Amino acid sequence: MATTVPLFSQFTCKTLITSSSTSSFQSKSPILLPINPISRRLAVHRHDFKVRASDVNDEWGPDSKGRGGDVEDEWGPERGSNSSVAEKVAEEAIESAEETERLKRVLAGSLYGTDRGLSASSETRAEISELITQLESKNPNPAPNEALFLLNGKWILVYTSFVGLFPLLSRRISPLVKVDEISQTIDSDSFTVHNSVRFAGPLATTSLSTNAKFEVRSPKRVQVKFEQGVIGTPQLTDSIEIPEFVEVLGQKIDLNPIRGLLTSVQDTASSVARTISSQPPLKFSLPGESAQSWLLTTYLDKDLRISRGDGGSVFVLIREGSSLLNP
Repeated sequence: MATTVPLFSQFTCKTLITSSSTSSFQSKSPILLPINPISRRLAVHRHDFKVRASDVNDEWGPDSKGRGGDVEDEWGPERGSNSSVAEKVAEEAIESAEETERLKRVLAGSLYGTDRGLSASSETRAEISELITQLESKNPNPAPNEALFLLNGKWILVYTSFVGLFPLLSRRISPLVKVDEISQTIDSDSFTVHNSVRFAGPLATTSLSTNAKFEVRSPKRVQVKFEQGVIGTPQLTDSIEIPEFVEVLGQKIDLNPIRGLLTSVQDTASSVARTISSQPPLKFSLPGESAQSWLLTTYLDKDLRISRGDGGSVFVLIREGSSLLNP
């Protein structure tokens, strides 16, 4: 027995105490039962194997709660939810862009035949005003002065509520002379603005323009200071287009009886066209505080620009070459 106890002491043991109620045998000392460490090691390995087997089963099985469940949570419903949100945002952005383009086309159609606002009825003006308000609420560049490159280029005035231009637009200069184009050319590199009004008649075309400098005062507002006025040299036409009639004070005057006389003027016009056209334009300064104003850009994209002046007037301009000029 003495040789047995040292042998047992080399193994991990548990202490077992027996009760007298279950056995009549009385032990004065605990009985040491050996636990085979090799068996214990095997049990652990079997347990590890079962865990790994469970992991594999969970990862690929229907009732994943282990590692597979974590993968499903990380890349499954949560990722699907984020994807759904992104798709919804993209769809809303596309719908908004399509609605903006629709409003632009409707506005361009409403402006057709209004002679830049001069001949627009009160009902048409109200419709145009509502369309402008809707577009301003969808302005893709709410801080246009932070993207001045979008302002660069030539813009054609297609509508205004500025009454100061109405006498000019009313064509009272002459029955044969009309306002052919009103434009504004902006160069953001030199901070210059060139406003031009081009007149057209049966014999010649000419222009009246102003040169100005602008300063950025806010993300939307610029201060404009006019420095110079320019009266362009008349450009005589080689071929005279004689209308069938002209309207004077509401009366139509037939020009057919004098068509032959007017046609004879064509030869004279051709002979002096080069001489007059080669003369320099007439320039004059525009001093004083009255030569200043400010302009607020309330809508801007690659085709359309809407601005409001210091008197509350609205100006709608379309970039030269845009399809909106031909609705």
